[in-house]
This record gives sequence, structure tokens and C-alpha cells, in this order.
Amino acid sequence: MAGKKILLVEGSDDEHVLKHICGERGVGKLDGVKPQGDVLRLLANFPVRLKESDVEALGVVIDADTDLAARWQSFHDRLTKTGYLNIPAYPAPSGTILAPPSDSLLPRVGVWIMPDNQTNGILEDFLRFLVPSGSKLFEHAESSVATIPEGELLFSQFDEPKAIIHTWLAWQKEPGRPLGTAITAKFLDPHVAQVDVLVTWLKRLFFPSPS
Repeated sequence: MAGKKILLVEGSDDEHVLKHICGERGVGKLDGVKPQGDVLRLLANFPVRLKESDVEALGVVIDADTDLAARWQSFHDRLTKTGYLNIPAYPAPSGTILAPPSDSLLPRVGVWIMPDNQTNGILEDFLRFLVPSGSKLFEHAESSVATIPEGELLFSQFDEPKAIIHTWLAWQKEPGRPLGTAITAKFLDPHVAQVDVLVTWLKRLFFPSPS
């Protein structure tokens, strides 16, 4: 009997976005897309999940935040300590996948660092790729957020992508759709090239072709 296919994510937004992308793109049935609550809990739970005997493939989707190199190093250290070999110094642009060490019960493991394994950022930076090309409304959302009056800007620069994408979604035909269902409603396009890369990583990790 095949082991479980588990994907760990930070929070519920990540969970619903990944579930809707998997559904829209026919990735296949996973045994769980499991939000961990936040980055620290995900990193703490990751080594524990690696050692669960019923897991065949374990994936992680996590934000780079402001330091991609530090985020990758946190996984590099944990994978090395658990016994994985040939771990690259930098994450693969197409998403990292590692085979389990021979003669071990460890799972195949994959790491995807949002938005694209190459730049700092968060889930909402990835979702910008899914906005229809040339959207005047999205440009207006960007300029509106950029021109918030002095003294009224309540969020940090780091959270600006969240403010922009949620402002844009608030102006759609059905205002305020959550990020996941905005994909199903076709406000966000799950068929752009950047999603192709993520979907290919998911399929290689969880449903590899027989060698």
C-alpha cells in the first residue's frame, strides 16, 4: 500500500490556494494540505513529519519573506540533520525535490519557496502572476495603495502585496472573494506559466513517472 502524500503550508490562505490550483490543474489527490499556523510551527513540525513511517512524499510550500537564503538554509540544516544527501546549496528554480537516502524509511521530499524559489516575497507576490495581463483595474489598485495619504498607511511595506491583491479582489464582480475561490471564479488565472512550474513540481513530487 502506497504511503501518504502530504503538503505542509503556513496558513489557511496557502491551503486554499494550493487546493484550488491542484483542483483546477488536475494535479491528483493528496492525502492532506495541512496548514501549520505560521512559519515557526511549520519549521518545527517539518523534521517530525519527515520521520513519520506512513508518509511516502512530503512537500512544503513556504514564503521566502525577506531572506530567501536564510529560509532555504533552515530547510538545508533540517534535511542534513535527518540524513538527506546531495542537498543543493540553493533552491532549484523549478522547486527542489530530494530522493530519500537509500536503505531508509524517509519520504521523498520537496520544498517550494514562494514566490518563485529565486526572489524574496510571499504568497501574494506569486498570485500577482495570476492577475490577467494588462488589467487596468489591477494597475488602479496598485496606484491606490501607493497613494494612501500620509499618516493613514497602517501596514508595513512587507505587507503591500497583500493589500494590493485584496484591494483588487474587493473590486471584482463578486467583491471580496477569498484567494482560493478567486481562482475557481477565474478572477485569478491558474493557467499562466508561473503556475505551470509549480504544478510540474507538485506532480514530480507526488506523482512521479515510473523510471
